Amino acid sequence: MNDQTFSLQPFPSTKSLPNLKIAGNIARNANQLTICYTLGGDFKEIAIGLTSNAPSRKHELWKDTCFEFFLGIKDSARYWEFNLSLGGHWNVYRFDDYRQGMQEETAFTTLPFSVQNQADGLALVLDVDLGKIISENQTIEVGITTVIKHRDGEVTYWALTHRGAEADFHLRDSFIVKL
Repeated sequence: MNDQTFSLQPFPSTKSLPNLKIAGNIARNANQLTICYTLGGDFKEIAIGLTSNAPSRKHELWKDTCFEFFLGIKDSARYWEFNLSLGGHWNVYRFDDYRQGMQEETAFTTLPFSVQNQADGLALVLDVDLGKIISENQTIEVGITTVIKHRDGEVTYWALTHRGAEADFHLRDSFIVKL
């Protein structure tokens, strides 16, 4: 099993950044991927959204607070974007190359994950079988990201690394976790 911890950094901004900490761990055991995000800090200025009694696939989750990761196969241009909202909604998109050929990944009909309140914050945990899209002998490269929407409408972008002049989670050289 390959298990790594992470801590996300906000994209540099001249505006005031929220007092937050986004960290977690990611692990791969054969083709089972587990990712856990923890969100700690001052939530009063964050638009968390309402929890849904019927979580479903939903588009444009990145317009609100959304936990994301980008998964690519080593030496391949193809990659996937996984979106998870604190309200329980989700989506997975497949890309043929950098921002090209975006389409909903139909191999996933559900993406069960949990959001848990903790004494010092929130935790979001996803455990997913990647066998629907890759084989277990393929090395994957992962970019771990989060979009935080503030109550005033301002949005901040958090990632393991920011490699572009603007916040851009799709840049393949920011997929720095190897599993």
